Amino acid sequence: MTAFTDLEDIKDLRSLLESAKTLKTNPYAFRHTGANKTLIMLFFNSSLRTRLSTQKAARNLGMDVMVVNLNQDGWKLEFEDGTVMNADKAEHVKEAAAVMSQYADLIAIRAFADLESRADDYAELLLNSFATHASVPVINMESATAHPLQALADAMTIEEHKTLQKPKVVLTWAPHPRALPQAVPNSFVKMMKLMEVDLTITHPEGYALSGEITNGVRLEYDQKKALEGADFVYAKNWSSYETYGQVLNTDKEWMVTLDKIGTASFMHCLPVRRNVVVEDAVLDSKQSLVIEQANNRTWAAQAVLKTLLEA
Repeated sequence: MTAFTDLEDIKDLRSLLESAKTLKTNPYAFRHTGANKTLIMLFFNSSLRTRLSTQKAARNLGMDVMVVNLNQDGWKLEFEDGTVMNADKAEHVKEAAAVMSQYADLIAIRAFADLESRADDYAELLLNSFATHASVPVINMESATAHPLQALADAMTIEEHKTLQKPKVVLTWAPHPRALPQAVPNSFVKMMKLMEVDLTITHPEGYALSGEITNGVRLEYDQKKALEGADFVYAKNWSSYETYGQVLNTDKEWMVTLDKIGTASFMHCLPVRRNVVVEDAVLDSKQSLVIEQANNRTWAAQAVLKTLLEA
């Protein structure tokens, strides 16, 4: 693996998951791997778990970490080629990525979707520009359409808690007052398709994800029916893909409740709006894996960093 911009970069998922599990039991066993190495973390958007877990993962490997909040601390970047830069953009990504590559051994980037143009968001211009112009490996800490680090932690969590060889996993849409990107559900679906699970997606009409991503996955518009017999329930809101970036439904009946999920384990990437996305009774129950998921973010990130450093 020479980069980690999306799940397609993973050459051997089983090996990567085993590495994450090993690191979880002995976080400092490979502290020499990152000695005298530097990770630059670039944030174009806010972050809590991704920032802290990736930073901790790098330090567990002995790396130095530099964090830059580009919207506050850096020059406004231009990403288009051939642009006459006579407006508010002070630096082109070509120079920025090349310069940062001299300061770091790895560059990690986080930037959300604008949710204005589907074509622009799914072109992943910001992430791909850094990947093109940097001379060191680039890591996706969530982009406009993907969150592979979260998906790797999700896979690790399911592997640790499954009691069946092929558990039933349900990804359910849940209400939210704001329009949210499709990055987390996109990556979750792609990851589940790489694993031995029985995956069902349930959402109101109008909320279908990209057909390229969900091709071959069972879809059920009846949430209660979809949740029957589930072993894992992953709740997440996303805005419309077809009517891009729009909130089409705020039906409270789609909130996840303990009565709906039965004995299934509950998963969510966090942050989560209590009693909007999911009721307190679920989050506060022993069935909730959300804290364990967040813990696994460190080991997933550490496995990725270690693999890239050893490449």
